[in-house]
Amino acid sequence: MRRFASSSLLQSFQAHYADLMRFLARRLGDNQRAADVAQDTWLRLADHPAEAEVQDPRAYLFRVAGNIAIDNLRREGRLAELHADETAANDLSDPASGLEHRLLAHEALEHLDAALDQLPSNAREALLMNRLDGLTHAQIAQRLGVSESMVGKYIVQAMRHCRDWAQRQEGTP
Repeated sequence: MRRFASSSLLQSFQAHYADLMRFLARRLGDNQRAADVAQDTWLRLADHPAEAEVQDPRAYLFRVAGNIAIDNLRREGRLAELHADETAANDLSDPASGLEHRLLAHEALEHLDAALDQLPSNAREALLMNRLDGLTHAQIAQRLGVSESMVGKYIVQAMRHCRDWAQRQEGTP
């Protein structure tokens, strides 16, 4: 069983409680945290051996409370760092990488592929060279053996077809 010493330290704690709370609230920035540290200080003083005399009980009281406050701030800092690391790890993971998302993306690609299969070959080739290969209209025109304006018409035709086809698949006019 713990025996609490009713020493000059506990009497000093009671006598200077208001000052101690102001000191801790300033240091910690929060009255609730200050109250928690004050309680921890009282427990530390209660465990202090009665036979060990302290020259200046008030100074000792504030030193113990200050040290506990510093420990408290350091502990919270470490917890905040751990939380920040966890948040950063969560930010790195792709929430859309789930099985359902992959299946929907695969299905959308199949629909787009079906729409592209319905296009005339020159329009499909012009669109794919432009969008996937990043070729300019002049480069596509040279490869297909048509004019640059015809390449523009092919790409517009392919885009309209894909848009209209997607709208028909969704059931919207």
